[in-house]
Amino acid sequence: MLPPRDPSDAAASGADPCDGFWRCRLRLMGVSGADPRATGPDATATGPGADATGRMAASGAFLAPLRGGVLWQNRPVDRWILERERELTRLAAAAQEAAAGAGSVALVFGEAGIGKSSLVKAMPERLPAQARVLVGQCDDLATRRPLGPFRDLVGSVGADLARAVMEGGDRHRVYEALHAELAGTPHPVVLVVEDVHWADEASLDALRFLVRRMEGLPALLVLTYRDDELSREHPLRHLLGQVSRTSRVHRLPLARLSLDAVRALSASRRLDAAQVYEVTSGNPFFVAEIVAAGGTGGVPPTVVDAVLARLRGLDPATVDALEQLAVVPSAVERPLVDALFTDGVTVLADAEQRGLLTVEPDRVTFRHELIRRAVADSLPAARRIALNREVLAALVARPGCDAARIVHHADQAGDQDAIARYGPDAAKDAACAGAHREAAAQLRLVLRGRHRYGPADLADLLERYAVESYTIADSAAAVTAQREAVALRRSLGDTPGLGADLRWLSRIHWWAGDADQAQEAAREAVAVLEHAGDDRLLALAVSNTAQLRMLSDRYAEAVELGERAIALARKADDAAILSHALNNVGTARWRGGDPGGRLQLEESLEVALAAGEVEHACRAYANLIWTLLDNLRYAEADVFLPPAMDLADRAEHLGFLNYLHVELAVRCLAAADWEAAEKHAEYGMHDFVPARCPALTVLARVRVRCGRPGAGELLAEARRIAVRTRELQRTGPVAAALAEAAWLRGDLAAVTAAAGPVHAQADRLPGVPYRASSATGSPRPATPSGSTTRTTRTPSRPAASGGRPPRGGWRRAAPTNTPAPSPRAPTPPTNSPRSPPSTPSAPDHGPGCSAPSCAGSAYSTSRAARSPRPGRTPPASPGASSRSCGCSRTD
Repeated sequence: MLPPRDPSDAAASGADPCDGFWRCRLRLMGVSGADPRATGPDATATGPGADATGRMAASGAFLAPLRGGVLWQNRPVDRWILERERELTRLAAAAQEAAAGAGSVALVFGEAGIGKSSLVKAMPERLPAQARVLVGQCDDLATRRPLGPFRDLVGSVGADLARAVMEGGDRHRVYEALHAELAGTPHPVVLVVEDVHWADEASLDALRFLVRRMEGLPALLVLTYRDDELSREHPLRHLLGQVSRTSRVHRLPLARLSLDAVRALSASRRLDAAQVYEVTSGNPFFVAEIVAAGGTGGVPPTVVDAVLARLRGLDPATVDALEQLAVVPSAVERPLVDALFTDGVTVLADAEQRGLLTVEPDRVTFRHELIRRAVADSLPAARRIALNREVLAALVARPGCDAARIVHHADQAGDQDAIARYGPDAAKDAACAGAHREAAAQLRLVLRGRHRYGPADLADLLERYAVESYTIADSAAAVTAQREAVALRRSLGDTPGLGADLRWLSRIHWWAGDADQAQEAAREAVAVLEHAGDDRLLALAVSNTAQLRMLSDRYAEAVELGERAIALARKADDAAILSHALNNVGTARWRGGDPGGRLQLEESLEVALAAGEVEHACRAYANLIWTLLDNLRYAEADVFLPPAMDLADRAEHLGFLNYLHVELAVRCLAAADWEAAEKHAEYGMHDFVPARCPALTVLARVRVRCGRPGAGELLAEARRIAVRTRELQRTGPVAAALAEAAWLRGDLAAVTAAAGPVHAQADRLPGVPYRASSATGSPRPATPSGSTTRTTRTPSRPAASGGRPPRGGWRRAAPTNTPAPSPRAPTPPTNSPRSPPSTPSAPDHGPGCSAPSCAGSAYSTSRAARSPRPGRTPPASPGASSRSCGCSRTD
């Protein structure tokens, strides 16, 4: 879709902007070692499509070059030609009519890079077999070549025309020779003149001669030009006016590519198509250059060169204005334009005429974001700083201006006073809008000048930064900032503030995977607030402690503390704390074997949603889903997954969003959908500990089951994280995965060794997910409708002698009518567990068991190495025999 230019033109008009495109095309098509525009005996290539000699096969991976008046053969359409079917069809029809003696003129026009030349290159494949295609090129030279496009035809046209053009003294002789060439055989002749906006006067005269006579010739005249560079006085206007008066003319304006086309071009490099589309506006040249560069992080040099070449010849005042506008990363509203330029938009007229800007009554924008970036990136640092100071002064002078815009230009201009003044408000605006990444970035910028604030104000800023970092799952930054805030509160003697900050510090330490520090901060928070006289803060501190007890499987303590927090929250009439406390009590009760706990957990969700408390709603969703997964109630978990992920995504609560993706990974693992499980587990592969540990476990289990290497390293890291948390919800799944890997190796002693450290701890717990199954089996879990689900995975289990099971014994489970968990992933099928064995010699957990339990049971695996304790009754509720791999409560 790019306008190819001959390399020989580089010296005359600057670096060839299409070189990057051809490199991109070569890489994407697997061809190397040749310029695709080269022809003749020396043209060689390697890769798909090349024959034994290195030349391209007859099918033709590339079309012939545009220079030298090449007589094109019919070849396949370039695969980069997208969304041009209508135009190609029109040109083909016009050529067919020309073959019958009804000639015409076709005007192909659009902005620079829109793909005029690519369309012309694709045209021969659509033409009649006997058609001749002649191509001439006009050049952007300071001194234009007389009859330049017709000189390009020498070598592929008759001797009369060649001599007339080369001698050039007698124009009438040139005209007659052109007419005779187009009237000759074979028919039709398609004469293409590229970039006629750069045509010399002699060439325009020759074209005017042809235009008046095309209707009677068996030929098609195709003229390509940039319509956005034609001023009222441009010489081409006269020719176009003449064309418009003919009866046989085809106007083919070329539109930019759609998002779908950009997506197709971006797919091979796995780029974000929406982002590519945003910065390129669908301009094919820009799209191809971004694809070649591998992303939108920087402006490809070829784009910079092409843009700067278009600035040549502009009035210096216009160039200055373009540079001023280029430092504003958005549309520039009219009041700001008027404040920056004495003459307002008048100075921008030439730039608009060149197709660089779009000027509207209320605003001015660059035609493409890449044009703006290219101009801005070309500026020296000193010039860029000065221009940003101009914008900053204009923005500050306007009442009610967006604080974020002021801070951006203050940062670019190095104005620390303006950052300190406007930065906190910019962060507040971003947080209120749910843009937590932006809020954290604004506060990070503000805190670079922390010496400008007093201790109390600095503590407030640090608290805000810690909370925003926590929200976007930047645990390290959150811990550092919150520790500083706590230290400042101590120095200030602010008891309520210290207690509140300690509660947050406890939460953030747990978020970072440090159980001991979380417990210590929680204890001090309650001690500080016990007599501070603030029931609300005390309620949250007590609820925080109840949360930690619940996460440590100390259910009775969690319920006792949580009930106290509920009473305090109701007294303070605080919905957020009430939701938090209900969550802890409900989860503890449910996991402790009391089904009524689920009602409290769902009440927690309802309270949070009604109050608009996103964090507490996400937490309630996460705990509901994890517990349902633990109990193998997959269809019910599927109901909660989509709204939970949508809420976390919209609110930019990245920690919970990553956590929910890992939950979905566990769901997919249970359905033996390895690809989806890996895809969603990858979301948890960051420094965010609560998601990273189960994500590592899921990824390791997929590798173990698929016989791929690397599982051991993943499990080793997962175990290090799990041990530091001191929570069975982390250590159990890792132990189960290690036991499964040992089972697949046929090492039954290692199975027991891996599961042993967590077995006794799990066995003491009363909760349904942890209770041992009977020696002879457990009831098959029922679907919500009451019917049991069907398991299709029946790999061989190792023999009683401890023989090694075959690799690759897992098969994908048959899909059921389970609702789709999320539009982000395929619907994982629902399966049911098989009863665990009663002897260690024939374990039926890990990859040899049926879908959910082997997906994998965090604690049933540890029980497989022994018989159930006497007097222990199998759980009556469905799915009580095992706990899914990686399942863990979020807080």
